[in-house]
Amino acid sequence: MSPRGNAAVRLLAARSLRTHRRAWAAVFAAVAVTSALLGALALALGSTALGHARVERYAATAVVVAGDQEVRWTTKPWGSEPTTERADLTERVRVPEAAVAVLRAVPGVRAAVPDHTFAVREGSPADRVHEGRSWDAARLAPYRLTEGREPRTGSETVLGGGAEAWPGSGARTGPGTGSSATPRIGDTVAGRTVVGIADGPAALYVTAAEAGKRAGHPGTVGAVGVLAEPGVPVDTLHARVRAALDGAGLEDTASGQPLRALTGDGRGGAEHLAAPPARTELLMVLAAISGTVVLVALLVLASLVAQALGQRAAERELLLSIGATPRQTRAAAGREVIRVAGPAALLGALLGAPAFLALWSALRGRTGVVPEGLELPSPPWLFAAVLVTAALVTGLARAVVPFAARQPGRGGKGTARRVGGIALLLAGVMSAGAGAAQGGAAAAAAAGAATVTLVAGCALLGPWLARAASVVLDRPLRWCGGAPGRLVAAGANTHSRRLGAALAPVVLVTAFALVQLSAGATMGRAADAQARAATTADLAFTGTTAEHVRGLPGIASATDVLRSSVVLARTELGTPRLERLPVLGVDAAGLTGTLDPGVVAGDLAGLARTGTVAVGSGTADSLDVRPGSTVELRLGDGTPRRLRVVAVYERSLALGEFLLPKAELAPHMSDPYPSRVLAAREGSGTDATAWADATAGAGQAAVDGAGPGPGPGTGTGPVTRPLPGPVVPERVALPGAELNGIVSAAVVSAIGGLTLLSVLSTLTLIGAGRRGELRLLGRVGASAGQLRRTLGLEAGFLVVTGLLVGAVVAALPLTSFAWTLTGGLPYLPPVHLGLIAGAVVVTVVAGVFLPGTGRRPRG
Repeated sequence: MSPRGNAAVRLLAARSLRTHRRAWAAVFAAVAVTSALLGALALALGSTALGHARVERYAATAVVVAGDQEVRWTTKPWGSEPTTERADLTERVRVPEAAVAVLRAVPGVRAAVPDHTFAVREGSPADRVHEGRSWDAARLAPYRLTEGREPRTGSETVLGGGAEAWPGSGARTGPGTGSSATPRIGDTVAGRTVVGIADGPAALYVTAAEAGKRAGHPGTVGAVGVLAEPGVPVDTLHARVRAALDGAGLEDTASGQPLRALTGDGRGGAEHLAAPPARTELLMVLAAISGTVVLVALLVLASLVAQALGQRAAERELLLSIGATPRQTRAAAGREVIRVAGPAALLGALLGAPAFLALWSALRGRTGVVPEGLELPSPPWLFAAVLVTAALVTGLARAVVPFAARQPGRGGKGTARRVGGIALLLAGVMSAGAGAAQGGAAAAAAAGAATVTLVAGCALLGPWLARAASVVLDRPLRWCGGAPGRLVAAGANTHSRRLGAALAPVVLVTAFALVQLSAGATMGRAADAQARAATTADLAFTGTTAEHVRGLPGIASATDVLRSSVVLARTELGTPRLERLPVLGVDAAGLTGTLDPGVVAGDLAGLARTGTVAVGSGTADSLDVRPGSTVELRLGDGTPRRLRVVAVYERSLALGEFLLPKAELAPHMSDPYPSRVLAAREGSGTDATAWADATAGAGQAAVDGAGPGPGPGTGTGPVTRPLPGPVVPERVALPGAELNGIVSAAVVSAIGGLTLLSVLSTLTLIGAGRRGELRLLGRVGASAGQLRRTLGLEAGFLVVTGLLVGAVVAALPLTSFAWTLTGGLPYLPPVHLGLIAGAVVVTVVAGVFLPGTGRRPRG
């Protein structure tokens, strides 16, 4: 373009921007909000990608040798290159004890210290759980004595964390003398005499022999910390350790994978096992949400920019008639958009940083949401990511211009638009159908993708939808609305393109809100109902085992409930997947009267033998298994097992997709102590409280040494009373459910706000462009009251049509999702329905009336 042409483009853009500053205000607000949301997500993704497990008790080590806490599955889908799927393990993968001697012989190694960890329970019931370790491993941090001495016998302990970390710990200074004071040397904690106090986190340190005994895995260690000789570089020592391990052919004791030699931040993964899986899950949910946000932002910005430019077709036609070229008009429009979107995107980027910090602060402020030891760093250079998102949002807004600034008469309701809309609707239907063939997170993701695709199709087909709605509502408007109603009915036919543009954001916010709120509510309601039906026990205990509870008077049956996870490898729609699923370990003989999974085939009595499993009906159908078939699983520590199916049950939303024998699950758990014991009483003549009072003092079975199978727990105190109140229904929790729930709720709320802003902005733009029309109606005799009724009927038309189309759009993916996972229809609490409808009504009414009440016709 010539210099003269460039000058003309700049002049046109500047004059147009000043003339239409009110119209561009809506675009400015939407761009700023979009940039802030994407900027916050970019920072969250970057922080999570940099995340790692915190290094605490291995801080003094150069290298930590541990098992491989990751499962890998390599497959070659038909017609594709081989792919490798990975899944993190939540139970400790153990190291053969022979590795200690191999490491001690490596040149440059000052010491190789085995680290045993175990859980210590205290109280009656055992409601306090502490970490137990050997005192030898304390020097890997290092933690040092602040008073007293190291333990020398199995009955002695050193308290880590200092005395202030143990208030109300149940310390006692003499037999039977309880105290809530901080413990001192000579007190008894968890059945052991305190002989020393150390710094560092709260922990109970015992002798190496006692730690190995309590860990319960003879011939193995949890990890080995390697201390370097002075002056030996970490890289050099790591290479020597790696070579020694490979030369000795040492593998972990679970799946036979080579041992890992960890350095730097990687050492933290050996001590905080829950941190890496949580980081992976958080990355996945943020990536999925970011994709949805980009699609929604593209729809919102495209609609607003197209509306802002589309209502000025007459101006472009005039410019073309006096000599401006189509290229000049498009360039002027593009420059105008950049002048609006650029500053707005930068402002939004600046707001994205505090939004990100607020989200991370909320996560850290909720106890138990972020796993212990997960570090989510935010280095200063990371905040440059908001500039990238600002440029991306500006680019999205600019990309709409060639389509919105077409020559008059060339855009609108052409064949290409119709074909594109129908294609998107078909793609949305196919995505919803694909979700019906999957489960869990895959089904939820398919439902979300189907919703956005269907809404995009509706946006392209907006004029036809508006015309169809006008045909349906024509008679009601003419009969009930009087002259304003006839005017609205006529306008709906004449201005279907304008109404289609107004309908698109209403459909978007309705469908998006329905899918996001209903999916979680449907799953939660079905899972709660199954949990209530499955839990038939009338007593629950913690800090003990079913073996001891069965010795209490009046107990008919009792089962331990162990919580762990397994990894299932499967192919869905040709795509390989590794799923980490929560599972329960139970006593087959104690299920009567305590847990009823709803068996539909087979017999749970088969769980009395190891090597068996019961499978949820949905998973059994997808794997095509039945009683007598076999299922391949990797247990929580990665051990591969081929298990024989003995039963299929229907209440898998509450109890998980697999039930395993306690004896099968416990040896592969870091802490094999039951999370609780469910029990059933003989008869039903008294309630649980009366039973507890009547049996108080009976069955004084000590908890100490009562752990199931390998790795017994450690505790003190008799088992005398069950947990108060009604028995809480048994229900598994999906991995990272609370963490993902908080992040999803925050971001979904922001997306909902963006879509509501889109509704308001679009209607404001439309209203600003038709002020001349309203003033003309006033001049030809329409009263102020008639104009208000006209606007009210238009708002009602948009609300009714938008809510109905949005509900239809949401119904298909929601029904597919709900039927697949719950066997029923989707559910949404009435209060949520009311909130969605109310938000749409208020926003539409505001968007329709506010522009029409202005006195100045400039837009």
